[in-house]
Amino acid sequence: MTFFQEMEQYAAATGAPILRAAERDIFLRVLREMKPRRILDIGTAIGYSALFAVAHGAPEATAVTLERDNRMADTAARFFARSPYAGRIELLRGDAGTLLPGLSPGFDFVFIDAAKGQYPDYWLKVQPLLGDTAVVVADNVLFRGLVEGDAFVEHRYRTLVYRLREYLALAELDRAFTTEIFDVGDGLAVSWRKRRP
Repeated sequence: MTFFQEMEQYAAATGAPILRAAERDIFLRVLREMKPRRILDIGTAIGYSALFAVAHGAPEATAVTLERDNRMADTAARFFARSPYAGRIELLRGDAGTLLPGLSPGFDFVFIDAAKGQYPDYWLKVQPLLGDTAVVVADNVLFRGLVEGDAFVEHRYRTLVYRLREYLALAELDRAFTTEIFDVGDGLAVSWRKRRP
């Protein structure tokens, strides 16, 4: 069993969120096309996406990953420590909305997979952190097929669905970006920032 298979097995057994198999190919393709040097991972969970990025898609990159759940962060820290990539990943604990304004700019790859209701706030707060060319990838943007279309949305999901629609509107209407939405897994939005003139 490989290290990543062990992580996948752990996620399946515990319900911890990780990149779905259907999304990994797109995630990897974008990483390899972008060739990032600095990665920002919003929502560490058990550390799968950060490790997957530096191991498979961006062999020269460093990553900063943010996690507010201490138990998840503890698990991620253990996985990081056991991997050959520990020196390239910095784990910051706390709420992403609070941590983001304190980060230094220059990220060229951002992966958002945290509190869905905060996606619009994350989008706005990562803008000053991006390099001249960058890509922002957001997971779960279609949320069970409820974000697009006119399907009935249960009351408990309405705010979340509204915020995800707001996120997609922000990304798609921003002329500095070209956004593509992939209907894989629970929906993946890839927003490429064009080089500034």
